[in-house]
Formats: sequence, C-alpha cells, structure tokens
Amino acid sequence: MDTIVAISTAIGIGGIGIIRISGNESFTIVNKIFKSKNLNKNQNIIYGTIINPENNKIVDEVLVSFFKGPKSYTKEDVCEINSHGGIVVMNEILELCLKNGARLAEPGEFTKRAFLNGRIDLAQAEAVIDMINAKTKKEKESAINQLEGYLSKKVNLIKQDIIDILVNIEASIDYPEYDIEELTRKQIEKKLNEVEGKINKLLESFEKGKIIKNGIKVSIIGKPNVGKSSLLNCLLKEERAIVTDIEGTTRDIIEETIVLRGIPLTIIDTAGIRNTNNKVEKIGIEKTKKIVEKSDLIIAMFDSSKELTSEDEEILDMIKNKKTIILLNKADLKENKLEENDDIIKTNKKIIKFSTVEEIGIEELYNEIENLFNINEISLDNQAIVTNARHKNLIERALEELHIVKKSIKEDIPIDMISINIKNILENLGEITGDNISEDIIKAIFSKFCLGK
Repeated sequence: MDTIVAISTAIGIGGIGIIRISGNESFTIVNKIFKSKNLNKNQNIIYGTIINPENNKIVDEVLVSFFKGPKSYTKEDVCEINSHGGIVVMNEILELCLKNGARLAEPGEFTKRAFLNGRIDLAQAEAVIDMINAKTKKEKESAINQLEGYLSKKVNLIKQDIIDILVNIEASIDYPEYDIEELTRKQIEKKLNEVEGKINKLLESFEKGKIIKNGIKVSIIGKPNVGKSSLLNCLLKEERAIVTDIEGTTRDIIEETIVLRGIPLTIIDTAGIRNTNNKVEKIGIEKTKKIVEKSDLIIAMFDSSKELTSEDEEILDMIKNKKTIILLNKADLKENKLEENDDIIKTNKKIIKFSTVEEIGIEELYNEIENLFNINEISLDNQAIVTNARHKNLIERALEELHIVKKSIKEDIPIDMISINIKNILENLGEITGDNISEDIIKAIFSKFCLGK
C-alpha cells in the first residue's frame, strides 16, 4: 500500500499539532524534511526541525516519533510529527510530506489499515469512532469495552459453536454408511438452543446499549403557560427558553442535552397544545405531535391550580400508549385541583406534584426516569453490550436464520440443505467482526471517521 499522511489533531490553534504518516515510505519521506538535533539517534522520539528541502529554510521545531511496523497503530511504518499547533505550521508540514511522496489520507484510513492489516477487527474499529464521539463517561467506557474486544470475543465464541455444528453436518454427509444423521439432528438441535440463548442475550443488550450511545429522548408537552419552558430552564439550570405570561411564546422546538446518572437526556421543549388560528403556532403544534411519536419518554405537564380542559384531554389521549411521567405543576400555589382527578389517575402513569418556581419534585422526577429505563442496572464491567445498529441488525438476521434451521429440523428437511442456513448464521455474525465483508460496507463505515484517524 502507498504511504498516507494527514493532520491528526483538530483544526485550529493549539499548543501541539500532530501530522501522522503511515506506509512503507514513511521513514524515507520524513528523513527528507527532518533534521535531527538529538545526540542519541537510537531513541524512538527525536527532537529536531522540519526543513523545506527546496530552500533549506526551517519550518518548525518538532518532535518526531518513529514506530517500526508491525509495532504501530496500522502495523506499517508510522511517523508522527509533533509540531506547534498553528494551522499554518501544520499545513506547511503536510504539504512538504505530500510533495515528497505521501498521499493525503482518506477519512479513517489509518484505522482502516489497522483493520485490513489484522491489528483490530471491524467491531473494534467502529469502537474507535465511538470513543471519539462519546458524549458521556458511560458511552466512553462502552467504547473501551468494545475496543478491548469484549463484543468480538462473544461473537467469536458463538461463531465457533456454529462451526462445530457444521463439522457434525459434514461428517454425516461424508460418512452416510454410519447412519449418524438422526444423532446429528438431535445434537444440532441441542446446540442451536444454546446458540439461540447466547444470541438473544446479545440482542437484549442493545436496549441498554442504545441508551448508553443515543441517550433518552424526552419531550415536554402541555398547554401553553403550563410551565414547560420553565421546566426546561430548571433542568438545564440556566435561562435557555423564554418564559412569559403570554400564551404561545414557544412556537418552535427547543432541544438541549443534560446528563443523568451517566446517560444523556435530550430534553425537548415543545409548542403548547391548544386550538389556535395563528399559522406559525399551528406549525409548532404539528411538530410537537410528530416529536411525541418519536420520543422515548413524555413529560406531560398540567396546571394543578386549574380544572382539566378539552386541550388537557387531548394531551391525555396522546400519551395513552407512550412511556410518560405526569407532572402536576404549580404545586407551590397550594391549590391542587387535579390530584384526585379520575382521568389523570386512569392513565396509570407516574404522577408527581411539581413546582418549577420552588423546584419541588425534581429529584423525584430524576428517580422515576432512572427507574423507567433501569439506568441503575446498566453495568459495563467486563460485559459485551451491543450499541451499534449495524451489529443489532446482523444479530437479528442471524436469529432469523437460526429459527429457519430449527423449523427445518422439525420438518425433516435434508441435513445438507439445513447447512445452507447455518452458514448464513455464520456469515451474519462474521460481518460484525469483518469476516467476508464487502468493500462498500467497509467504505461506508470508515467514511464516518475524521481525517487523521
């Protein structure tokens, strides 16, 4: 493969910038533009200057790290030039590398080479981008687990079980004179049940993984002036949304993120639901209804100092089949007309007395969110948790093939035909770790990476 180069640090002004080079010509290219000042040249990190070979002018004072393959990130010869962090300096060094034989790396190409050269598998490579994009400590820890190979090890153990099944099938096909097909069928069925349990366990972990990676999407709904924007400000601990006595102030969607017990909550303040002739407000209300459908959790707010209205009834209808917490706001007014309301009680949703003014009920709200999503049960200690939708889809496809096999065994389908679907299970699981995966999928995965990684 040719030699690639890219700036690996974020573009901007900083104390240090890193230009990374990987490939057979890495050392040759760097030696053309680097003049060492170290007395001991046997060190891996060498102090010196980058010079322009055309005019011998000094470009920058640098430290260069040399990593001889295969003991490097890509398993190729790698150099990392630690320069000053100015964009002009880094771009000039980059240009010198390009002029002297390197090619500009594609997004994620260094990690792609680490995968293609066998240092990491595809699941581990995807964990790298998860590490970079992690928004919370839990998400970062989950990415580390995957990078360390916890998911890959689980998948590979299941793949070995499938291979064992295929070996038994091949034996029954190759030696029909021993009449071992019936025994093989029973062994396959027993082994498939074990495999099904393991695959289901991985699939079930996605519910936790999805929360770790994507967080929980929480929509606040209610009539105008019920306290939705005040609740958003209260949760954020800042004046993010405009709060006035004028109804219909919030006409568009306001979205912000907070972290609860290590899990990101995307809080959405929506337009107040009411009958209105205002065109802009109507658009906002339509947006609210669409967002409710896509939300993981609804916080439905009602003014506890007033009786229910037809608009409140519409909101109660909207939350029937949604995971919801009901807040009876304005509890500080000491006049709760909704506490015993039958329509609210019949929803069987968690009801919390609340006050955005005196911040009554906030801890109870947090605790209920934690309970609804079992946040306290999400443990990452040495566990394989599926956080990637691509992995989840492949696991589901493997499970579908497994169900076909089990059905085929019950219907006495010839054993050699059953092996086709068993091989499909193996192929689906293999795609998680990168076995026999298409170039198009590889390109799509690594295109999500930044340059230099």
